[in-house]
Amino acid sequence: MDFAAVERELQTAIEAGAFPGAVILVGRAGKILYHAAFGSRSLEPERTPMRPDTIFDLSSLTKPLATVTAFMLLLSERKLQLDDRVTRFFHNFGVHGKTHVTFRHLLAHCSGLAGWRPYHRDVVRIERQGRLNFIASRGAKEFVYEQIHRERPEYETGERAVYSDLGFMLLGEAIELVSRMPLDRVCQERVFRPLGLRAMSFIALSELRARRLTPVADVIAPTAYCPWRKRLLLGEVDDDNAYAMGGVSGHAGLFSSATDIHTLVTRLRACYRGEDAFIARETMREFWTRDRTVRDSTWALGWDMPSPLASSAGRHISSTAVGHLGFTGTSLWIDLERDAHVVLLTNRVHPSRDNDRIRDVRPRVHDAVMEVLDR
Repeated sequence: MDFAAVERELQTAIEAGAFPGAVILVGRAGKILYHAAFGSRSLEPERTPMRPDTIFDLSSLTKPLATVTAFMLLLSERKLQLDDRVTRFFHNFGVHGKTHVTFRHLLAHCSGLAGWRPYHRDVVRIERQGRLNFIASRGAKEFVYEQIHRERPEYETGERAVYSDLGFMLLGEAIELVSRMPLDRVCQERVFRPLGLRAMSFIALSELRARRLTPVADVIAPTAYCPWRKRLLLGEVDDDNAYAMGGVSGHAGLFSSATDIHTLVTRLRACYRGEDAFIARETMREFWTRDRTVRDSTWALGWDMPSPLASSAGRHISSTAVGHLGFTGTSLWIDLERDAHVVLLTNRVHPSRDNDRIRDVRPRVHDAVMEVLDR
């Protein structure tokens, strides 16, 4: 197969400043068809080349790859149910009329919770007022969870779909409560290690501090210069709330290479087809089907689906495809009809978050890939 048109799209995007560099992986029927790197891994403090095995801050790809996968495993063990009310596990969450919110509502982004809140600002303020080493501590994480429990809904549950980090922070907390261990450990022991994913992990800041470790800088793509942390971010989560919570959260914090994403997707695909018992076929099919709670919503359970107009997945992808985007410039789309997937990883926020030119690039790249696959 000739992916020259895909290469041209990525080179043109790099020259236009959409992102410093990119790694793309195209898989079909569980096999890698194409895997290549373009441009630079970093521009600051020095320019270094991108490599196919570069590890990226996946940002919101954390939601489907880590949080949803862990949730499905607990579902299969009947430790919780999709239609369980959140208040079954967190009694205080029911304030302000949130009693009827279920895990299904959280997964389908229709719970009534706000999309985002700047909890990190409160965490920073508390530390500056004298609570030493509060940022990125367990106490800070508990503080954020408590704030989510106390949130007033912004709309009636099930009335509309509003993409929400808060809902996935809460799902992460539920996984921790039911599993009786931190989210990163749940994912490491139940997902990453069993599937042989050596480059996929959270980077827990408490672990780095306690063991005096530093991430291997020359294999990780740096993200933005953070004004309040006052440094270029490399090997620490770009998302401010996830950082304030210690680097591990249900909405962000996962790092990975394209190859490990391919391996995980391949296993999930096999489960969907009933060829793998890691997750039950019925569960995979429910999570990879458009949720009907909100009319015209594009959300499945924890996964997005192509919107009818101007989708990041392009014009050619199947309407039943599932995928997700990450703020840092990452994306994954799985075309179930073509039995193919596209992993596109960039660090478009490097060195500044004020760059949204990737928005025009993603659909063109996916169109070019689908045109190759359809020849």
